[in-house]
Amino acid sequence: MNHDQQPFVPADFAVPRTLVADGFRLEPLGAEHNERDLAAWTGSIAHIRATPGFVGRGWPPVAGMSAEANLADLLRHAQEFEERVAFAYSLLEGEADGAGDGAGEVIGCLYIHGSREAPGRVTVSHWVRSDRAALDTRVHERITRWLHEVWPFDAGRIDYAPR
Repeated sequence: MNHDQQPFVPADFAVPRTLVADGFRLEPLGAEHNERDLAAWTGSIAHIRATPGFVGRGWPPVAGMSAEANLADLLRHAQEFEERVAFAYSLLEGEADGAGDGAGEVIGCLYIHGSREAPGRVTVSHWVRSDRAALDTRVHERITRWLHEVWPFDAGRIDYAPR
């Protein structure tokens, strides 16, 4: 854990490991998603950079990255999840059992973390592949409901760009 990162959910909060919704599911982002994750975002760089929450952030890198660099990024996200300082989920197609086996096509990602600019606030962002853009509003609406129903955040402290 970096010295400036602290868990931002209560110690007794059971962090959800999945969400199964209409046409998609979430599971913690991990090494098992590397090849599919890399293909998903590298095929949609311009689309992701134009997505609310990603505009002006410089990610994803226009030049892409190697599979090894992407894997290192996924391992960092997995470590942050386990340390409870940030939560990154792979957005997978379909409504499989949500067992966390990594099966299914990667169609995007979800990120939940404490705000770097405004302590005490929660920053949420997600992207979907350009060929799944039609899912974007539905994903946003379902994740918003999930954040309010399951997560221990006051709704007024969540910054999640509208679609």
